[in-house]
Amino acid sequence: MPSVVQFTEPYVVELVDTPRVELPAGYVRVETWFSGISAGTELTAYRGSNPYLTKTWDPERRLFLEGQPTFGYPVSGWGYSEVGRVVEVAAGVTSPRPGDVVAGIWGHRSEGVFPVDAAHWRVLPAAMDPMHGVFARVGAIALNAVLAAEARLGENLAVFGQGVIGLLATRLARLSGARVVAVDALTDRLERAERMGASDVIDARIEGGAGAAVRALTGLGVDSAIELSGSYRALHEAVRSVVVDGRVVASGFYQGDGEGLRLGEEFHHNRVQIVASQIGGAPLALGPRWNQRRLVHTFLDQLATGAVDVTPLVTHVLDVAEVATAFETLDRGTGDTLQVVLRFPAAP
Repeated sequence: MPSVVQFTEPYVVELVDTPRVELPAGYVRVETWFSGISAGTELTAYRGSNPYLTKTWDPERRLFLEGQPTFGYPVSGWGYSEVGRVVEVAAGVTSPRPGDVVAGIWGHRSEGVFPVDAAHWRVLPAAMDPMHGVFARVGAIALNAVLAAEARLGENLAVFGQGVIGLLATRLARLSGARVVAVDALTDRLERAERMGASDVIDARIEGGAGAAVRALTGLGVDSAIELSGSYRALHEAVRSVVVDGRVVASGFYQGDGEGLRLGEEFHHNRVQIVASQIGGAPLALGPRWNQRRLVHTFLDQLATGAVDVTPLVTHVLDVAEVATAFETLDRGTGDTLQVVLRFPAAP
C-alpha cells in the first residue's frame, strides 16, 4: 500500500498508509525515489506556526482571515521537492514516458499522480544525478529572488541567510556578475558561502549589526540585498545594508509579528524599497517572459553545465521510515545540517 508523510500534531510526524489513487485521463503515476525537506515552509507545519493552520485563506480575496483554519491536523502530503520514475501513463499520453525520471511536486508520498501538463517538462536529463532533482524547486526560488534583486555585473549584493536557498542565491548572484556579501550566524555556512562564490562574509552576530558591517565593507552600502532566513531582525539588517533608494528582496517565510523590524529607521529615511519574492510568480518587471517553467529549466541548466554544484548541500539522506528523525534534525538547526533528503524504497 502507498504511504505518505503526515504531521499528526505539532512536532509529531510519521509515515502512514494511504489509499492508492486511480489514474485519471491526462495524468501520470510516478514512484518516488527522493524527496527533499524544506527547512522553511515545512518546519512551519512541523512546529504549528504556519498561517494556514491558524487562519482561513480566502483564495478569491487573497486574504488570511480569522476563522476556521484552512488546514487542521493531521496534515499530509506536504513537500515540494520530489524526484521519481514514471511507472504509468494514461491512454494517449506520449510524454513523459514510463521509465522517465522527473522532478516535480507531489509531496512526501511513495507515489504521486499528477497532470501530464505538469510532468512533461520536468523530465531530468539522463546524465543528471537523480538526487540533484530535489533542488529544482528550491533552485527556482533562489533564482527568482536573484532576478527580483536585479543583480548585475559590477553591482554589490548581500544575501542574508546561508541555508540551502541562501547558498544557491549566493552562487546564482555571483554567476550574474554581482559581488556578493554573505551573512549568517553560523561559521560553517559562511565557509560554504565562500566556496559558492561570496567575495566577503559577515557574521550576523557582529557588534553593531550586520547591516552596518556591510556598509563599512562596501562604503555606501550594497545596491540590493536578499533576505532568506525568515527572520525579521535579519530583514531589518538587510534594510540597513543597502544604499539610499536601494532594494531589499524579502524572500524568507516570516512567521508571527514583525519583532525587530523597525520601519521608522533606515527604511523610512533611506527610502528603501522592499519587494516580496515568492515562487508563485516571477518579478513583475520581467513580464510574461519568465514563469516557473523557465525558472526551473534555467536552474537545472546550471546544474547540467556544472556552474552550480549541489552535491555538498546534501548533508543527510534518511530512509523515509526515519522521517521523525529527519524533522528533528532540521528543527535543531545546526550549522552542518543543510538539505535533508528522504529516500523511498523504490530508489535505485
